[in-house]
Amino acid sequence: MKEQLTLLKLDPGHAFGVNGRMQKDKGNEAKVIEQYDFAEVDLEHVDVLIVPNFIDQEFLYSQREKIDRFLAEKKMMVYCGHLFREWLPGCGPFMPQIIRNYQDYEVFPTANSSIFEGVKTEDMTLKKGVAGFFARGYHHAPKNAEILLTFANGNPVTYVDRTTTNGTILVHAGRDLLGYSDENKTTDRIRPQFLAWLEAEVRSLKEKSE
Repeated sequence: MKEQLTLLKLDPGHAFGVNGRMQKDKGNEAKVIEQYDFAEVDLEHVDVLIVPNFIDQEFLYSQREKIDRFLAEKKMMVYCGHLFREWLPGCGPFMPQIIRNYQDYEVFPTANSSIFEGVKTEDMTLKKGVAGFFARGYHHAPKNAEILLTFANGNPVTYVDRTTTNGTILVHAGRDLLGYSDENKTTDRIRPQFLAWLEAEVRSLKEKSE
């Protein structure tokens, strides 16, 4: 019998939040809580903690010890956004990509990236003919991180860190990966492939714990 994956997602509570007019994530895979309720929530039965862009990072900085304990228990965390406070282990601050022309916004999946498999560079880079909506910068990845998506100059847009903590951390320097759907282009592959990747990663973490 397939084990149910337990996802907990923090809602920043504005136009880009779960119920905001700018948010496309209408799925029910994750349990959603208001971001400030994180201080009291019990994470014992949570497999994956998802932190989307535009979250209150000053608040998460105050909760960094709770985040550390969660990862120490061989759990998984996903952060999509631009880090400016040191609340996420192993992740350096967001760095803007140097842009000289629109091609500097182009992003490229690496060979080992199942999340972005079959997703075309142009579909990620351009939206209604405008570049830069998918990613405008990067984070310095820790040593031994698995790089999933880069700019042409090699700066990592998306990476997986399995060594900084006992758990797994996925960092994506852009918007929520669950929000890519109903665009009628190859980016529609991101959401289901991301969920499948999460399931496989959590299964691997649980096997290591046994």
